[in-house]
Amino acid sequence: MSIFDSLFGKKKTGKDATRASVLAVLPEEIYESATLELQDIIAPSALKVEPKSLNLGDKIARTFFVISYPRFLTDNWFSPIINLDKIFDVAIYIHPIDTSLALREFQKKVAEVQSQINARESKGMVRDPMLDTANEDLENLRDSLMQAQEKMFDVGLYITIYADNDLELFKIESEIKSILESKLIYLKPALFQQDEGFKSVIPIGNDTLNVHQKLNSEPLSSIFPFVSFDLTSDKGILYGLNRHNSSLVIFDRFSLENYNSVMFAKSGSGKSYFTKLEILRSLMFETDVIVIDPEREYEFLAEAVGGRYFNISLSSDHHINPFDLPIPREDETAADVLRSNIINLVGLFRLMLGGLTPEEDSLVDRAISETYAIKDITPDSDFSNIEPPLLSDFEMVLSGMENSESVIQRLVKYTRGSWSTFLNKPSNVDINRKFIVFSVRDMEDELKPIAMYIVTHFIWNAVRKNLKKRLLVVDEAWWMMKSEDTASFLYSIAKRGRKYYLGLATITQDAADFMKSPYGAPIVTNSSIQILLKQSPSTIDILQKTFNLTDEEKYLLLESGVGEGIFFAGTKHVALKVISSYTEDQIITSDPSQILSIKKAKQELAEAEGKK
Repeated sequence: MSIFDSLFGKKKTGKDATRASVLAVLPEEIYESATLELQDIIAPSALKVEPKSLNLGDKIARTFFVISYPRFLTDNWFSPIINLDKIFDVAIYIHPIDTSLALREFQKKVAEVQSQINARESKGMVRDPMLDTANEDLENLRDSLMQAQEKMFDVGLYITIYADNDLELFKIESEIKSILESKLIYLKPALFQQDEGFKSVIPIGNDTLNVHQKLNSEPLSSIFPFVSFDLTSDKGILYGLNRHNSSLVIFDRFSLENYNSVMFAKSGSGKSYFTKLEILRSLMFETDVIVIDPEREYEFLAEAVGGRYFNISLSSDHHINPFDLPIPREDETAADVLRSNIINLVGLFRLMLGGLTPEEDSLVDRAISETYAIKDITPDSDFSNIEPPLLSDFEMVLSGMENSESVIQRLVKYTRGSWSTFLNKPSNVDINRKFIVFSVRDMEDELKPIAMYIVTHFIWNAVRKNLKKRLLVVDEAWWMMKSEDTASFLYSIAKRGRKYYLGLATITQDAADFMKSPYGAPIVTNSSIQILLKQSPSTIDILQKTFNLTDEEKYLLLESGVGEGIFFAGTKHVALKVISSYTEDQIITSDPSQILSIKKAKQELAEAEGKK
């Protein structure tokens, strides 16, 4: 006999009765004289049954049953209850009724209703619309049953709510009742049947309360409780928790029609934390990740996972030559690669030189082709064994062309001036690692869009060399949206990346500047995943219009906490809460106080080891 049985269950006689009395006097001998079973572990410390509630240890429970439904039930009417942020249990019992028995009952009911209608007519009374409606509904349902289009069921819907005190219990009860009564659905407490009600709701499948309403198939289907979108798949990475139903949001961006994503979030809302968490988990699934980092937030992560970190600045030892050419793939020709690179370089020079007139544009285009030609680089060349020209070679070619003075005057600062250390040197950056970070934080603001364009172009050339699953993260992308040429290049990557197994993750806190660009909306359109975290009132209207948000979703974004928002994937979207493990949090945190604590702990550990 278990402890549970001795306290709540079976009547004892003889030796068992004597044993129970001993247990009552000497509780310390319970473990010596009884077997501990699962039901003893989960049983409450005390149980008190009252007419309208149960006292279960420190909790108070009250069970209700539905007594009345309206004539029509809309889809998802039970969703507000299921998604309520309260502690409660729901049990739905569905007992099929034999159709032949149901039809006999209907015949009787139809006869009764028609008899009442005829009696009123014979007395000359005004027609009762309720009787007419009931007669029409009964006949329609009878026809559906006879044609096997519907079935009848006895349905019991029970709800048990829990609270710490009577006042809290009353508030929860009032909230649930108000939600349901607004839909003409009425509840009653299981008066003097709280024991049976509680047993009916706990997950043992016994309908001891036995309070049913007859429903046919169509309204019964509307009670189905699991109506929140579910983004749990059998592969992918964990993005967080579904805030509506607490399911896991597990998704693989490479399973969609394109692999791109956009993220909009205000400063301090957790966008970098979210991105670093996705990077960390993506690396475990054989995805190479490249980051353009404008704020030096990914340096520690690169160190932790054995990646490479390149600081791009005027005083840096890392250089990228914009004239570098990728080796053509099997499905490309050297002429295609050269033409594409020349077009991108013209866009770069527009950015560097503050715009070009049509004449200057044509001049620059011709000068680039001739610059490659002096290094014997033509559409028929083998790019595997070439030495690409430098920016100074381009300047030399320009100096020999007519009407090039204006262009040369603006170009000198990049070839011989203070900015020459950045651009006018051969590339010495090797990105042959699983995780690569290019930081442009120390680059002057005036040069930052140029640096991001050059780095992105360099990455694009590397991506085209060989086919691998990759993710390119462009943080603070509004820098690139400032110029039409950089925005256009980013958009071209978003469109063409799928061909090279590349996903583009675009992140920005300045939604207004991003969407002002003519390429802002197309980039969003070409991104199968969109993440919206906490927003500021100044930008929420732009996002509501762009993403067709409801007012409820708009206010959800305004009131979200750090790491909370809405996750769109294809045609589905869910309210998301980002979660991480302790180890992940220590690697990816952007909180200054946590970073200082980690540095302090490292310093103390180093000092302790030094003393040894």
